[in-house]
Amino acid sequence: MNLMKEELLNLIALKSQRLDIHGIMSACHLHSTEDFVELNKMLNELEDEAEITRNSKDRYCLLKDVDMYKGTLVVNRKGFGFVDLEDLSIFIPARFMETAMNQDEVVVKRRVFPDGSAEGKVVRILKRNTKTLVGTFRGYKNLHFEPDGLSNDVFVRVKNQYQYPIVPGTKAVAKILKYGDPMLVEITEVLGHENDPGMDVTGILLSFGIQAEFPDDVQEQLKQFEDHVTETQMMGRRDLTDRLIITIDGKDAKDLDDAISMVKTETGYRLGVHIADVSSYVKENTPLDNEARARGTSVYVVDRVVPMLPQFLSNGLCSLHPGVIRLTVSCEMDIDEQGKVTGYELYPSYIQSSHRLTYDYVNQVLNEEVDEKNSALKEMLQMMHECSLKVRAQRFDKGAIDFDREEAKILVDEEGDPVDIVPRERGEAERIIEDFMILANESVANHTRWLEIPSLYRVHEAPDAERIRDLSRITRILGYVLKGSAESIHPSALQKCLAWFKDQESFPVVSTIMLRSMSKARYDSKCLGHFGLGSEEYTHFTSPIRRYPDLIVHRMLHKYSFNTELDLTKRFNDEILMEEIGMQTSVLERRAVDAERDVEDMKKAEFMEMFVGTVHEGIISGITKFGCFVQLANTVEGLVHVSNMDDDRYFFDPDSYSLIGNTTGNVYKLGDKVKIKVLSADKEKREIDFVFCKKREKSPKKQRLEKEKAAWKKKRRSH
Repeated sequence: MNLMKEELLNLIALKSQRLDIHGIMSACHLHSTEDFVELNKMLNELEDEAEITRNSKDRYCLLKDVDMYKGTLVVNRKGFGFVDLEDLSIFIPARFMETAMNQDEVVVKRRVFPDGSAEGKVVRILKRNTKTLVGTFRGYKNLHFEPDGLSNDVFVRVKNQYQYPIVPGTKAVAKILKYGDPMLVEITEVLGHENDPGMDVTGILLSFGIQAEFPDDVQEQLKQFEDHVTETQMMGRRDLTDRLIITIDGKDAKDLDDAISMVKTETGYRLGVHIADVSSYVKENTPLDNEARARGTSVYVVDRVVPMLPQFLSNGLCSLHPGVIRLTVSCEMDIDEQGKVTGYELYPSYIQSSHRLTYDYVNQVLNEEVDEKNSALKEMLQMMHECSLKVRAQRFDKGAIDFDREEAKILVDEEGDPVDIVPRERGEAERIIEDFMILANESVANHTRWLEIPSLYRVHEAPDAERIRDLSRITRILGYVLKGSAESIHPSALQKCLAWFKDQESFPVVSTIMLRSMSKARYDSKCLGHFGLGSEEYTHFTSPIRRYPDLIVHRMLHKYSFNTELDLTKRFNDEILMEEIGMQTSVLERRAVDAERDVEDMKKAEFMEMFVGTVHEGIISGITKFGCFVQLANTVEGLVHVSNMDDDRYFFDPDSYSLIGNTTGNVYKLGDKVKIKVLSADKEKREIDFVFCKKREKSPKKQRLEKEKAAWKKKRRSH
């Protein structure tokens, strides 16, 4: 039998009337017993891989034909979860989770209700990806282990009862021996007491499988490196040590992986983006490479960084510190007076950074708050600013979207306790570096695409039409009609929408909702464009110290552009490898984002514990059937539950996206400015609850009706 799995899937997909195995035999003109056995084996394999399913009559169909989907389950601490697909996000209530856990690969059955809402149910667990749990021992007489974020009963097996000093409040790591409810686990590591400084963050990181320590084989490999760049390593590279090259980063940054040079030319500017050449140290299939691939990215949380690479490389040998020679890959671009790239050159190099500048300092220089004495440096900074404004204008002309969301920076003390939450500054210096990094990423993507080099691309596809319709309904309620078709929306239409709301109080709400409407960016071996940036070609090239995809792009440039690898077998294998790494790093990036968000939510809740009972102003940022979400000026978001709205019984109106009082006619809608009191804050649950300070004023319509009713009664009495 020469039938391939792809052909079999196509046949099943094309058949409007579902076939059983005999129908498939007939459709494929198969007759022998051997063919039957082989076909049956193939169908079973496709069922095991969750590509197809069978109904009660043993007829085959694709999963999506019966509203079933496979994906990775992301579980919220409250017990519910989501399975996010490219064009669909399926909500899974806690009662339909079965025994599935966070990051498990599952098959879900989706059900759509008459009001348009939908939910899913886990019907099969394909792969268990949670192997360990982090939890805390509770109780005194009956000491028991409570896993973080889980309500399952747990039986604990301890190999040696004297091996672990376990007391109430002890935080530990446990290996899962048996899944289900109850679970069977074995304690493998005691972390310390839950009140130890930083233990709360450590617990979250470990619950996502994010380890700070590097294995012994990685530490052993580091001994092979010198602590400086050698003469041999410089051979075959372009010497750029005589140029004025600078780095601009945050004041606390230690992993400096990008540097800038710029000169004026007759036609515009020559911009040099020089990126740390990590791939020259992290060689393929070495312990360092395997560990970096398993981590995927560095993880940045409030009080620490869990690096992708050991500090010897990330903060030392690869970091572009001033006054020392470092290996780099340079992307030099010619930019005309309109901000367009007219040509570029990519090559391996080595540099010696002249200055380590901070964003704060550069912003002060550009704002003329300080006078930079080095005239050459000052001139270059002004030239960079001038060029970046033109580059930015070009990008926005293409339709790039700037969500301009205010991000929070949580300040903590030496014990790890939050002391303040302040907006993260984004001045011109930050924008300059962002503009130039985007330009370099586009140029490298253009290079690898047109040379057909095996590589990774940063892909951001157009948003799902249904999400755009939801967004359009919300913006219309807030006063703006979104232009264009939901099926083929252009990024410029979203850009214009944000510009319309820019100076309004509802801007943060619209920006956040629009961002949530977007498809998730990911890594792919195919160049599919970047919707949010309005780019046809985009990759990640500029941060190889902290992102594995960038390291891979460098490695492929060395292999197929700088050294012109021609082995077709290797090339084919690398193309397959790019697909695997693209999927893997996309998952790991999501893991890092979820861990960072979990830590941020916990620290925000912990911070707000100090403000229970205090009054604040905020904006309604979300409306649901169960209440209003209100965002404060410091970016903290809390819920006003309908049960705490005791002046009336409120119902959710999906047409106006608002909560409306049943008798008073009071209306709460998106973007409304409100005054709230902090009712409670729970660090462990990551929950913050608010109540409205005063009863809502009656709606104009309600007031008018009451006036008309009063006038009618008065008129009736006069008669």
